[in-house]
Amino acid sequence: MNGIQYLPEGYLTGTAANAAYLSDMAGLVRAAEDGAVVEATAVKCDANMNLTVPLGEIDGIIERSELMLTEGDREVRDIAAITRVGKAVCFKIKKFTQRGKKTVALLSRRDAQIECREKYLSKLRPGDVIEAKVTHLEPFGAFVDIGCGVVSLLSIDCISVSRISHSSDRFKPGDRIKVVVKSIGRDGEAPGRIYVTRKELLGTWEENAAAFRAGQTVAGIVRSVESYGIFVELAPNLAGLAEYRDGIEPGQTAAVYIKSIIPERMKVKLVLIDTFRGETALSRPLPELPDPGNHISVWRYSPECAPKLIETRFD
Repeated sequence: MNGIQYLPEGYLTGTAANAAYLSDMAGLVRAAEDGAVVEATAVKCDANMNLTVPLGEIDGIIERSELMLTEGDREVRDIAAITRVGKAVCFKIKKFTQRGKKTVALLSRRDAQIECREKYLSKLRPGDVIEAKVTHLEPFGAFVDIGCGVVSLLSIDCISVSRISHSSDRFKPGDRIKVVVKSIGRDGEAPGRIYVTRKELLGTWEENAAAFRAGQTVAGIVRSVESYGIFVELAPNLAGLAEYRDGIEPGQTAAVYIKSIIPERMKVKLVLIDTFRGETALSRPLPELPDPGNHISVWRYSPECAPKLIETRFD
């Protein structure tokens, strides 16, 4: 479903097809004739917010008006250009022209995004598994590139079932991840805007809990401290609850004793043994994720024996 030219920015760099287009002037001319989406690294932003992209023998210029696809009459903000310096940008070559004695290529990232939306993103449906790249993080979620720099929101409640306080608890900018299309467009918003989710790729309650047994002492991460107890993440989609104790802070590594596992209540009762600051790996790593192009119709998190139903229906 996802043609290689519509991947998130940074994915084309190093591919044979992209390298061939950038290899020499003949390759650049061929890219322009083919209407190909090409990728290279922006190295400079001038005072007019135009980006310079070296293309081997010549330079490419992405003018401010060609930087990105916007909605309605929204202007391209300066920060959109500045933050692309030093990073891969995708583009289509519009034409070659002379500036003084130099030949330059006029590029359009916006045209690449329009084509990506028309030929790839518009064909996606809720439940489709796609590639994404984390661009920046906020307390309410992560923004991810889902193709040619087109950005989608992965809200914090969709990152995992186990609660986290900030998207940086799970990701860092530049992470390459897989996500599921959650919805397309909302009332009062631009049609075609895509929202994504990830928790449906991280396993059900039973799949996560299967790695643990009562009586074990395992490592986890303190994710939330409440008056009634402390939530410790044991796996990407599983947290247990320990009794409240003073001096415990979110983000600490925890050694916990598993007191009991109760499938019908989806509960894991813990006893906090020790906490400290330091790097740790969860006791159950990420599961093997489905390949992009796969489709999920229904995802049920809760066990069959649980009265409470937690599921996501995409179709």
